[in-house]
Amino acid sequence: MASYEYVSPEQLAGFDKYKYSAVDTNPLSLYVMHPFWNTVVKVFPTWLAPNLITFCGFLLVVFNFLLMAYFDPDFYASAPGHKHVPDWVWIVVGILNFMAYTLDGVDGKQARRTNSSTPLGELFDHGLDSWSCVYFVVTVYSIFGRGASGVSVFVLYLLLWVVLFSFILSHWEKYNTGILFLPWGYDISQVTISFVYIVTAVVGVEAWYEPFLFNFLYRDLFTAMIIGCALCVTLPMSLLNFFRSYKNNTLKHNSVYEAVVPFFSPCLLFILSTAWILLSPSDILELHPRIFYLMVGTAFANSTCQLIVCQMSSTRCPTLNWLLLPLFATVMVVNVGVTPYVESILLFTLTAAFTLAHVHYGVRVVKQLSNHFHIYPFSLRKPNSDLGVEEKNIGL
Repeated sequence: MASYEYVSPEQLAGFDKYKYSAVDTNPLSLYVMHPFWNTVVKVFPTWLAPNLITFCGFLLVVFNFLLMAYFDPDFYASAPGHKHVPDWVWIVVGILNFMAYTLDGVDGKQARRTNSSTPLGELFDHGLDSWSCVYFVVTVYSIFGRGASGVSVFVLYLLLWVVLFSFILSHWEKYNTGILFLPWGYDISQVTISFVYIVTAVVGVEAWYEPFLFNFLYRDLFTAMIIGCALCVTLPMSLLNFFRSYKNNTLKHNSVYEAVVPFFSPCLLFILSTAWILLSPSDILELHPRIFYLMVGTAFANSTCQLIVCQMSSTRCPTLNWLLLPLFATVMVVNVGVTPYVESILLFTLTAAFTLAHVHYGVRVVKQLSNHFHIYPFSLRKPNSDLGVEEKNIGL
């Protein structure tokens, strides 16, 4: 199992033919962020591998998640009458979040700057982005938290799913059209939330208790922005791009079934995780919301990574993810009836298993593609191969 190969020979052959194709029409990205990133990338030495930049950005997002988990483990720190998160933490989180966003924006520019672009670089970038979704959303939750002035853990669970489906829509588009249409919501949310973190440090979480318009609270604005962006921007643009490809007869999958296969695993994950919440005898989401979110987000990231591999290699997406099997079994056990202690153990065990499985998947896929393209994943130095390829300044 340690040396299991997740990428099939057919997919490896597909990666050999892969050509990057993306469209970015977001004014914020085009006229503000890209000029900024073009300046920032010049700071990095030319020997620095783009994948290392990508990985550092991901680690910053995870660090923010862990830092906030320490100061706000149960999401009550921002509620009235509770000990609040120190102001300096909000500043650190805000700065690191913008740094992570910046690193995510310059890694591709570093690859082109050093003539080291490869399919693995794109897969590595988007794969980590899919896992970052849960860390980002859960960290943002601490701004409002739960309680009288916050958002319930179940509402946040639903908002997390709105973000997750918004993310996978872009890769579903590319799976069907061959073109990655970069979503507008990503850049807007990253810049806005980084700013809100800093503002929270200045004005305090108490400022978010007050209504900003009539009886419309800031928490309601937070909820409305996420849902509104998904329903009014992301979804319509995805469907429009799909329809245009259909009209131009450029869709890669002609049947409706094949076109929607990438949604099967995420939808089943949503059904099973929601069933667990509703059937839970100990109200598991209220008891361990952070762990439950992480479990869902990790399983989702694994399914999304498999989709990205398939859309980049022009192969068929798997119908179901095997990680759903232990989740299904867990839901069945919970439905029969277990003690709160046993249910908690099941959640922690499942989350640990999903995390280890996903890390194993990522490590093995990176290893396979590194060997296939004869490159080091975190270095611009090319290893000597049995084919006698000379060592050159090339990599991910």
